[in-house]
Amino acid sequence: MIDLKHLRGKRYAVMGLAKSGLATARALADAGVEILAWDDGEAGRAAAATAGIALTDLNTADLSGVEALVLSPGIPHSFPKPNAVAARAREAGLPIIGDIELLYRAQPKAAYVGITGTNGKSTTTALIGHILALAGRRIQVGGNLGTPVLSFEPLGEDGIYVLEMSSYQLELVPSVGFNVAILLNVTPDHLDRHGGMDGYVAAKRRIFQHPKRSHTAIVGVDDAHCRAVFDDMEHTVPCAVVPVSAERPTKGIYVLDGKLFDGGAEPVIDLSGIAALPGRHNWQNAAAAFAAARACSVPLDTILEGLRSFPGLAHRQQLVADRDGVRFVNDSKATNADAAAKALACYDPIYWIIGGQPKEGGLDGLEPFMPRIRRAFLIGQAAEQFAAWLDARGVAYTRCGTLETAAPAAAAAARAEALPGATVLLSPACASWDQFRSFEHRGEVFAALVNDSLVKKEIAG
Repeated sequence: MIDLKHLRGKRYAVMGLAKSGLATARALADAGVEILAWDDGEAGRAAAATAGIALTDLNTADLSGVEALVLSPGIPHSFPKPNAVAARAREAGLPIIGDIELLYRAQPKAAYVGITGTNGKSTTTALIGHILALAGRRIQVGGNLGTPVLSFEPLGEDGIYVLEMSSYQLELVPSVGFNVAILLNVTPDHLDRHGGMDGYVAAKRRIFQHPKRSHTAIVGVDDAHCRAVFDDMEHTVPCAVVPVSAERPTKGIYVLDGKLFDGGAEPVIDLSGIAALPGRHNWQNAAAAFAAARACSVPLDTILEGLRSFPGLAHRQQLVADRDGVRFVNDSKATNADAAAKALACYDPIYWIIGGQPKEGGLDGLEPFMPRIRRAFLIGQAAEQFAAWLDARGVAYTRCGTLETAAPAAAAAARAEALPGATVLLSPACASWDQFRSFEHRGEVFAALVNDSLVKKEIAG
């Protein structure tokens, strides 16, 4: 656990007691900090009680003497409407920060690699961590991905923290300067939380907020928003700015037809045969990870070995099974249309399981992939909305309601048609919260169903 003893005797408020909030409260309490901890939800309060964390209702508590409010990134503090506790803190003049800010203040001599973007940041974060570990570096990997940062080991000046950063988290780290900062891409998402697209782009751009502390800024240039960021930064910031692309040659790192180039006339690696990095979107992830590893002085041979040996991530185009000519792919992390497009581009024909809690824009933008869809299987709150969208485009579908119904139905359809390359794809283009605890839970249920006797029976006939 990160040592926060430099804060001993001070007073901090902690709002939100899910995984990262509990880790924050524990770390502060262990350091001798007086904490006022609260969660508006019963589940968070119950978890805190189980962990021995005393509760103080921050909606009414006296905030005098509090140094800062450590806010869970999922709790709004500005748009669409600030949480009441966040509003009280702001009125009291308290800084509103996140757990990553506390990590940075406690471990200022360590190096930091930060990765953000609408899509691909989890894979890129894990891939960079994999390459650095292969190179023998002392690392910890987390942030928005997995491990709460205050549960990390202290690394000191010879260590590297590799952090996936959401737009929410980037609004809560006023001091953090990343030695290597990566912006992969920006497409519309979470717009309600940022007051629109301009606010969302501004939040993502905070990955570069302290360029004097960075030696490398890496920017994906395959979308208009990020190209504008690169064009603005290229000649105006005091650090190297490296463009990466999976679509066109650049002055930095780029991939064409699966082949990655590092400034030379000959490619350094062919990514098209790496099973854990399928599709153009993963080629952009690989290019960014390559650039980051180069910036961390990892030898070329080690980078290439890391790319080839990367095992991939669960719920990101994860091959769950390949049975009797039918592939079952878990892409539960695809919670919006843009993310689903990445998977739809990789398979044909597709038996597509979609639905859940719909995002703004629905399935718009996925029209070019519809010829690949043999049939869609609709689940969750979005079923009727998606049915109307598919009707208008002549795509066959079945209303299934639940994943437990959709998985065997898709398996049966794939078996009956017996087409080469058939793929049952869970790529929902929706949030999971209408029927599941998280996108991970949704993916785990799908994987269990695929290996359940019911789905096996549909394949076996």
